[in-house]
Amino acid sequence: MREEILSVGIDIGTSTTQLIFSKLIIENRASEYAVPRIDIAEKKVVYRSKIYFTPLLSQTLIDTEKVKQLISDEYRRAGISPKDLKTGAVIITGETARKQNANSVLEALSDMAGDFVVATAGPDLESVLSAKGAGADKLSEEHRDVTANIDIGGGTSNIAFFQKGELKGTCCLDIGGRLIRVEEGRITYIYPGIQKLAEKHQIRIEEGDRADEKVLYRICEYMASQLAMALYTVEEDSIHKSMYTNEGAPLPKDPKITSVTFSGGVADCVYNKEEGNIFKYGDIGVLLGKAVKNNSSLQGLKIYPAAETIRATVVGAGTHTTNVSGSTISYTDGKLPIKNIPVLKVSAEEEQEPSKFLEAIRNRLFLYKTDDETEQVAIAFSGSYHTSFQQIQELAKLIAEGAGEIIQGPYPLILVIENDIAKVLGNAVNVLLERKKDVICIDGIHAGNGDYIDIGAPVADGRVVPVVTKTLIFNT
Repeated sequence: MREEILSVGIDIGTSTTQLIFSKLIIENRASEYAVPRIDIAEKKVVYRSKIYFTPLLSQTLIDTEKVKQLISDEYRRAGISPKDLKTGAVIITGETARKQNANSVLEALSDMAGDFVVATAGPDLESVLSAKGAGADKLSEEHRDVTANIDIGGGTSNIAFFQKGELKGTCCLDIGGRLIRVEEGRITYIYPGIQKLAEKHQIRIEEGDRADEKVLYRICEYMASQLAMALYTVEEDSIHKSMYTNEGAPLPKDPKITSVTFSGGVADCVYNKEEGNIFKYGDIGVLLGKAVKNNSSLQGLKIYPAAETIRATVVGAGTHTTNVSGSTISYTDGKLPIKNIPVLKVSAEEEQEPSKFLEAIRNRLFLYKTDDETEQVAIAFSGSYHTSFQQIQELAKLIAEGAGEIIQGPYPLILVIENDIAKVLGNAVNVLLERKKDVICIDGIHAGNGDYIDIGAPVADGRVVPVVTKTLIFNT
């Protein structure tokens, strides 16, 4: 069995907006007489849009109509219709995610982008997507290395690092090329955090000042040093903790990072020498790239070329957001796709004791109530502690008892499991409920509290559903 599905990735960033279309090849990798094991075997980008400056109405508002028009034009150029798409992601990133209408923009784009496209934002996810788009995960695996990717965009720098292909941590800093903007030789905008960084080092700049290349390069050198501090290649200073986006957490100190890739719009200025007008993009991106390239602490790391630079996040969004759940799943026909379902996660400790399992579900369902009505929710757990037939029957009884409010409500009972027990468990729950309730039970998927999940329409003759797990976070 081999099937192609079409995916879209749309990235609305601080500086640029772009999209890609890619093909995901789904194959059964098991032998002829074994239980099917259906995975994504290949990912190939088949169309890359132009790169546009993100249209804004003001410093605080995205121009929704212009963004929609850009995306519509690119669909037409690619000869692709929303109905052709099976999966993908619309992601709003960097400082743009702080715009007042970010949520409504994503909703508008998600509706026009296809039946199963996730609308998502958040620095942790962005860090992972850009790193995978840059190839840092594969480099760490190939070289048995600890590799970080620094995605330096217009408003933020997202960092994710990997050890032998495994994600070890993420962080995000307010370091970016458009945090100081320049028009006609004058500074027109300074991000408050960068203003404070400059003041700490006795550099006085104000909006309206002449754009002095030497002065602005000094500020960029201090911005580059903050990135080096985030990787622990140099001791942090007194202001470093305040540089993290939304007072976020730094990277774990272990394992020690030994190599790095760079992505984002500024990365092209790190890897390549920019000629001509230093402020040709209307910001300090070229100077920041030069400062990062010349930073001695960062240069002490092994530097790998990135598979993608300015397109890393959009490639990650279009090719790395989707997993597949299949072979051992159970679902009610006609109930998929479903989108933006909040996850109620039962911890491993709670899962091991029946009373705690029941309490975990019952006590948290109130979080998903509006006007005293339980909203649609997915119950997630590992499934590692109920593997025998008898244990699965007992688990089905616990679910039927604990999820009573969902069962009495209008929405399907959705179960998301890491271990491959979904088909047996789904059948057991259906028998208990006398098949009077729609049940969707998928496995091979990890999801946590605070996550949302999208489950796509079945593909591969109904044996597989594409699944995206994400966090709908808007930096405010």
